[in-house]
Amino acid sequence: MGFLLWTGLLIINLYSFIIMGLDKYFAKQNKDRISEFHLMLTATIGGSFGIYIGMKFFRHKTKHIKFTIGVPLLLLLNIGTIYVLT
Repeated sequence: MGFLLWTGLLIINLYSFIIMGLDKYFAKQNKDRISEFHLMLTATIGGSFGIYIGMKFFRHKTKHIKFTIGVPLLLLLNIGTIYVLT
């Protein structure tokens, strides 16, 4: 179970980081964007670390309260959930 959990977390966080970068790129190109719902859902299901690092690395969504407060709270929730599961 441990290996599957950590592998899943690695995958969802890499995905989260990538979609933050893609959304920033799409924003600059005036293309269709990745919805905030999708970004937050990804953070909720375990990708909050990837979203958070993506926010900082790409300087994206850093002025949106939903992200500046919500993502760190989801990160704490994700850490708590991982603690309980392991």
